[in-house]
Amino acid sequence: MKTSVIGYPRIGSHRELKFATEKYFKGELSAEMLNMQAKTLRATHWASQKAAGIDWIPSNDFSFYDTMLDTAVLFNCVPARYQALNLPALDTYFAMARGYQGPAGDVHALAMKKWFNTNYHYLVPELEDSTVIRLVGWKPFDLYDEAKAQGIETVPVLPGPFTFLKLARYTGTKQAADFAEPLINAYVELLTQLETKNVEWIQLDEPYLVHDQTASDVAWFVELYTKLLANKRNLKVRLQTYFGDVRDSYDALIQLPFDAIGLDFVEGRKTTELVTSKTFPKDKTLVAGLICGKNIWRADYTKILDTLDAIRPHAGEIVLGTSCSLLHVPYTLSNEPNLSKQEKAYFAFAEEKLNELAELKQILDAPLPRETDAFQKNHILWETRRPNCADLAVANRLAKLSEKDFTRLPAFEERIPAQAKALKLPLFPTTTIGSFPQTQEVRSNRAAFRKGTKTFAEYDAFNKNETKQCIALQEQIGLDVLVHGEFERNDMVEFFGEHLTGFRFTSNGWVQSYGTRCVKPPVIWGDVSRAAPITVDMAVYAQSLSKKPVKGMLTGPVTILNWSFPRVDIPLHESTNQIALAIRDEVLDLEANGISIIQIDEAALREKLPLRKSDWQCDYLAWAIPAFRLVHSGVKPETQIHTHMCYSEFNDIIADIDAMDADVISFEASRADLTILDALASAHFKTAVGPGVYDIHSPRIPSEAEILGQLHKILKKVAPEKLWVNPDCGLKTRGWTETIPSLEHMVAAAKKLRTEIK
Repeated sequence: MKTSVIGYPRIGSHRELKFATEKYFKGELSAEMLNMQAKTLRATHWASQKAAGIDWIPSNDFSFYDTMLDTAVLFNCVPARYQALNLPALDTYFAMARGYQGPAGDVHALAMKKWFNTNYHYLVPELEDSTVIRLVGWKPFDLYDEAKAQGIETVPVLPGPFTFLKLARYTGTKQAADFAEPLINAYVELLTQLETKNVEWIQLDEPYLVHDQTASDVAWFVELYTKLLANKRNLKVRLQTYFGDVRDSYDALIQLPFDAIGLDFVEGRKTTELVTSKTFPKDKTLVAGLICGKNIWRADYTKILDTLDAIRPHAGEIVLGTSCSLLHVPYTLSNEPNLSKQEKAYFAFAEEKLNELAELKQILDAPLPRETDAFQKNHILWETRRPNCADLAVANRLAKLSEKDFTRLPAFEERIPAQAKALKLPLFPTTTIGSFPQTQEVRSNRAAFRKGTKTFAEYDAFNKNETKQCIALQEQIGLDVLVHGEFERNDMVEFFGEHLTGFRFTSNGWVQSYGTRCVKPPVIWGDVSRAAPITVDMAVYAQSLSKKPVKGMLTGPVTILNWSFPRVDIPLHESTNQIALAIRDEVLDLEANGISIIQIDEAALREKLPLRKSDWQCDYLAWAIPAFRLVHSGVKPETQIHTHMCYSEFNDIIADIDAMDADVISFEASRADLTILDALASAHFKTAVGPGVYDIHSPRIPSEAEILGQLHKILKKVAPEKLWVNPDCGLKTRGWTETIPSLEHMVAAAKKLRTEIK
């Protein structure tokens, strides 16, 4: 039994790549030193996999920002506006990722979207009519040689042409089919050059296959790969899928001349059935993704062996692998001094998953696998109920829920006039999404309190002083609805998890979200409840500083679930409703203490939406949307409920979003050129909306004229009385030097628009 890893985390066990890259952005580190840091990290990651006995180790899974962006650059898909900057190659690359504003010009970044059903974001390749696709880069070859010099044979990995073309954005008259032939020619040249290096395997990732595929989609896939593989010689090609099953294309895939096919047996609900009912070609290697690459619970060896027993009679060589890249889990439990030995027994981060693959390899090579000590130890772990995870009071509260708990009264049309009368907001009210810049002083204050070198009184006094200054600044800028700035919060999910029962937290469990942005998801260990108010004190304090409304800021239950590592012992909907009840208590306490606008962010609503539309309602929306309604259904008509949603494709679930029954919804829309507006208009969206008017993930400062232009575009699709004006996300990752002028320009644009409309 051989073992394989699809991809590995790249930021470093202590986020070394993040810090080095950010120093490069600030001019504090040279390109040479940045590349040296990257080389050191790659060497460490390859060595870790080699030491664990992994047989198929990936290369080219490393990236300074994103592998889809890397692939675009590799094949010369660099839009003209970035080429015109005439920057060094690395700076052009980062301009595509982050935007650029400087002596060479002023350009926006490429669009950014969620990578399938994960919290990782990819950069959307942008193909212009003038784009000439050809192989121009050397990264896959250089990284293979780098590993080879280390004495490690690797499998170069990159996105396949089908997924690349399906996810790309086309800005002119040409569409995907027009770019297919030159792209395939570029891939052919890539394979040819790898053959000259005597590379044994290449891995082409085609996760788009786990979406619903039409007959024409499958036919096009076959056409692409028939051409790509026509002249294949010694180089072996592995097709890799993940995040689901390939029920629509399985028959076609096994007929194509791939040497190996990787299938996901964790999220692919029909994968086992496909292999057992249709068999798998004996002349191909089946890479069985049985170690979960997205969650941190230890593998259940009984389930893995049961699956292998089922598929073995129907396949030839089987390689045991991860279900997807380990990019989506933290590095190692060895960096977690605050987790108990008992808790660690249930967890497996990236390094521990390597060990699980090695252990399973030994178990499966034994004459009686299920009688080995390692198997028995794992079996006992999963047969024993985890301590401290059940709460009878939570179970009783869930059992008493009825339909009325999920319905807000009065209806939307009746409560909107009541809110208008109570709030007295102008046309095009301006606000922000919630957080303001978290400076080094803010982070140091939090760290000092955690270390015990500051008392709570000192810590709280600092945060309230920051809040006071933030409120004063917003009033000076002229915002209509204020926020307190969230200086007491580390992360929008972790902060709430720390104040709810049932969560566990890591010290260094960082996972890349996009570029240099990393998050530290909490773990939902057991039943969830709220022991005491969480945000009321700071919200009331902030509101006391201004006569303008200050939003209460909360994170919604679906986002808390999706941006945590969820339980695997109870259904997701049950865990979500537990969280919803806890946040509902907070909503009602905020309202009782005079907070008239409450924002309940569901930034990750789309994230866990099944990739196949047939599974949307029964598997997700049927409980995710009601969970949000459960949170706010008990408030008064005059209380205005807001929510916010992050980079995702929302167009096809607009009706479901409207059914959340919020009063105002803000969307991240600036990087997608406001394409969501057409969907809002066609769906007759009732909720007021705040499409983000500028991109906060870029350091560039939008001008007043630019924002006014965005607002004019929006007004063609959104009624004036329904339009809010706001950035597209929270401002915690930006600096004050960018934040203040951007907001000043935004408010000025809104005021000018009011004058125009009058």
